[in-house]
Order: sequence, then C-alpha cells, then structure tokens
Amino acid sequence: MSGYSIETTHLTRKFGAFTAVDGIDVKVAAGEVFGFLGANGAGKTTAIRMLCGLLVPTSGSGTVAGFDIIRESAQIRTRIGYMSQKFSLYPDLTVAQNLKLYGRLYGLGKADLKNRIQSMSDFLGLGPLLDKVTGELPWGWQQRLSLACANLHSPKILFLDEPTGSVDPVSRRNFWDLIHQLSGQGTTVFITSHYMDEVEYCHRLSIMIDGRIAAMGTPRALKTEHACASIHELFLKLMETNSLPATRSAP
Repeated sequence: MSGYSIETTHLTRKFGAFTAVDGIDVKVAAGEVFGFLGANGAGKTTAIRMLCGLLVPTSGSGTVAGFDIIRESAQIRTRIGYMSQKFSLYPDLTVAQNLKLYGRLYGLGKADLKNRIQSMSDFLGLGPLLDKVTGELPWGWQQRLSLACANLHSPKILFLDEPTGSVDPVSRRNFWDLIHQLSGQGTTVFITSHYMDEVEYCHRLSIMIDGRIAAMGTPRALKTEHACASIHELFLKLMETNSLPATRSAP
C-alpha cells in the first residue's frame, strides 16, 4: 500500500480512437478534500468510473483505499461511497425507507443499520424528516439525504459528482460545511463541481482539460503560480492555453 487513499499512474481510457482520459497522475491523501475540475467532456466522469472499479483502464494503473482498481474492484466498492450529480434515491419512499434500503444494500445488519441511521440523521439534521416522502423535500434536503445514504456504511472515501448542482447558495455553503466535518473525521472526499467559487474550499484541486490534468495544487498556490485572482480566471486561462484544436466529444 502506498499510504494514499487514491493514487493513479498514467491512468488512461480510450474508446476506439477517442482518448477520454489521457495518462493522469493523481495522489490524494487520507482525509483530504480533493477537487476534480473540468468542463463537460473533459474526462472527469470517465476517470471516476475507473477509480470506482466500474470501468477498466486501457492502460496505466491505480489504487483506491489500497486496492488495485483492475484486480480488486469488488473490495473497492465496499469501501467507498458514491453520490451522483443526478438524484438517485426513490422519491416515492420516505427518508427512513431510503436509508434502510441503502443500508441493506451495503450489507449492514439490523443493529448497525439502526445506529448508522441515527448517527447520520443527527449529523445531517434529518431526524424531523424521517417520515417525510423524499420527493416532496426541497432539493437541498434531498442532497443531504443522498449524502447520508452514501455515508451509511462509514466509507473511507466519498466520491461526490456535482453534489451541489441546482442547490441554492446557502444550501451549498451548508453542504460544504458537512464535507469538511467528514474530512475532519478522516474521510477522503473526491469531488467534482462546476462552481468555481466553492472549489476554493478544497484542500487541493486539479483542473482537467481534454483528458489531461493541466494544473494541480492548493487553490492559493495555483492562483499565485498563474497570477490569477480567482479559480474561475485560472480555469479560463488554462482552457485558452491547453485545449486541443479539435472539438472533443465525450462518450
């Protein structure tokens, strides 16, 4: 084991002649909040699918929670939580029913599930909503429920794919407070976002362009290195200098 929660070496994925992820090298420490930025089609989702053991790399290697992403994908999936950019819970079930369903899917026993539901309800403020129908909740609370379900089995690593999309600014700020609380408890958080202001909250971040990582470091260091006042300005600058001349089309 390398000591990193996530580590890749020249990780590459091709779909025919199209290279979606082009030799990326990433190292993420335990408890780190790592931002994974890029425009639509940059290769972020393809990279996450490989890290979660859902897609086999064309070449290169990687480990997640100390397990090889090619040979030990089953072990990886029991140690990670995943929250997609689209709400993936059952809107016609209550909050409690969704939590129980996902807890059972993760293989939690009755006693452990009860304790984890209580713990997540207290942590995320879901207690008063347990009997509410999920689809009737405001979007920000639905996202909290998604985070609770992804974290029910106490995963070492959370993959959050655009978790604050369509969430109001106050709810986004509260969501990031929760992310940092999880980080403080030792959970590694690997997060993608389109909001350039909120990625300032990451410990480190990378910016992916045309399947390659164009920059990586702390928000402050990256802004200083490239003489930019904001991550948004840095992103636009890198897009101008690193984009391939041909138009990409993600698979």
